Amino acid sequence: MSFNVDVSLERASRRIDICFSSEAGLTGLFGPSGVGKTSLLDAIAGLLRPVRGHINVSDKMLFDAEKNIDLPPEARSCGYVFQDIRLFPHRNVRDNLLFGYHLAPVKKRWMRLEEATDFLDIAHLLDRQPRTLSGGEAQRVAIGRALLSAPRFLLMDEPLSSLDSNRRQEIMAVIERIRDELHLPILYVSHDRSEMDRLAGRIIELEH
Repeated sequence: MSFNVDVSLERASRRIDICFSSEAGLTGLFGPSGVGKTSLLDAIAGLLRPVRGHINVSDKMLFDAEKNIDLPPEARSCGYVFQDIRLFPHRNVRDNLLFGYHLAPVKKRWMRLEEATDFLDIAHLLDRQPRTLSGGEAQRVAIGRALLSAPRFLLMDEPLSSLDSNRRQEIMAVIERIRDELHLPILYVSHDRSEMDRLAGRIIELEH
């Protein structure tokens, strides 16, 4: 089973209860702002500790309150693509990509820089600075950095929200290739139902 989650989270004095399991290649989290979608991604990544429950991804227990299991972020083998991209502005594209690569233990690396740049069609961008990239180019680099960190699964937080229509179509095609060719389990957050209908094998609808 790709994702098996049953947790309670606390953010801004508010309790959020989320329970679901999914074997889909890409599982969508859909719902209004403030319902806890990003908080859940943060909890799975190890950036937010749940107050109870468990998180199991691809049969690896990442968090279990009863058994006192709480793996640190670096031990979760998680690739996180943030909504605001978060490329390092002082590093060129090559160094941004290699940051993810150098974070991964040598024995767990399964993609080289050349493979990532070919897969994402970004080899021509390697010497560019992030400020010179279009939104679609920057998002491809952010995805590449996540892939080069040797993830066992990906978390994607509204990766298309800042892109125009043409760029959205391009990045959706990239995400479909990751889902279908690399077979990485993906937990994907979006406000766009048509985006979810195209990409997700299962949609989890969250409500307040």
